[in-house]
Amino acid sequence: MINQTESPIIEIAGRGLAPVIQLIGIYVFFHGHYGPGGGFQGGVLLAAGVILQRMSLGGVFSQKMFPSSSSLILCAIGCVLFAGTGVVAIMAGGYFMDYSVLPVQWMEPAYLRYYGILFVELGITLGVMTGLIAIYDNLAGIDHAGTN
Repeated sequence: MINQTESPIIEIAGRGLAPVIQLIGIYVFFHGHYGPGGGFQGGVLLAAGVILQRMSLGGVFSQKMFPSSSSLILCAIGCVLFAGTGVVAIMAGGYFMDYSVLPVQWMEPAYLRYYGILFVELGITLGVMTGLIAIYDNLAGIDHAGTN
């Protein structure tokens, strides 16, 4: 569904539910340090909010909220952030994703693990969210300019 829906109920529901879904996605991302969930689940929820806007508001109008041209770039940045955190740990003499050896001298190992997990979760969230949006845009026939 590329064009804007003609049903005012679906349009209002899409406008109302999408921000709530995205807020829950942000909560799941930040809660990933302490419990189940995190990067993948948060990324899927954030993507679901954007895809709901694309489906209810149409491809062209929803481009103002999240343009298709930035989805692949942000997906690559998320993948580099995820993998880069592990590679930096290997270069510092540890194992892949061994956050306690990250080369930040003034931080304690507990804080290094905390921020290491945060960077990994951020990379996963960004990669999953923008990857799913790019897949939807490709399947819906929305090009990088936001047109059909």
